Amino acid sequence: MMELIVFILLVLTGLITGTILERRHYRSIRKREAKLKHILVFSERRPPPNFSGQSFSLVTGSVVISSDYFKTIAAGLKSLVGGRLTSYETLLDRGRREAILRMKEEAAKQGAQAIFNVRLETSTLNQGRKQGIICAEMLAYGTALKASFSDQGVSR
Repeated sequence: MMELIVFILLVLTGLITGTILERRHYRSIRKREAKLKHILVFSERRPPPNFSGQSFSLVTGSVVISSDYFKTIAAGLKSLVGGRLTSYETLLDRGRREAILRMKEEAAKQGAQAIFNVRLETSTLNQGRKQGIICAEMLAYGTALKASFSDQGVSR
């Protein structure tokens, strides 16, 4: 009986700790997104023609993010009956947003105002393993543009 109580306490501690850390990460993401909202991000392949001759450079942002053990168990149980795996959805959302933020932070260091041709890549790091924690790498990359929008006749 005592072993069961200890196990339940450990599971609850893990779930609560994971939830607190995830919320903290989301708060950090929202704060950094607000700080970097002035850097515009576009999926268009090329900037408008009036930006030719400006300074361009490649910027990247990469993050490896993993699910905790308890989310992996919950997702495994949910996959038995089907439906959305919301624990993995939040994992991928945090990874994608973090990679884009890191890309924008690199662009900000270079003095860029916009990033064009933004692409996202995702890869699983422990593919093929039947058990274990799920890890994924998110890579965001694009072409940073250093130009003054007011000088180019572009309205914000």
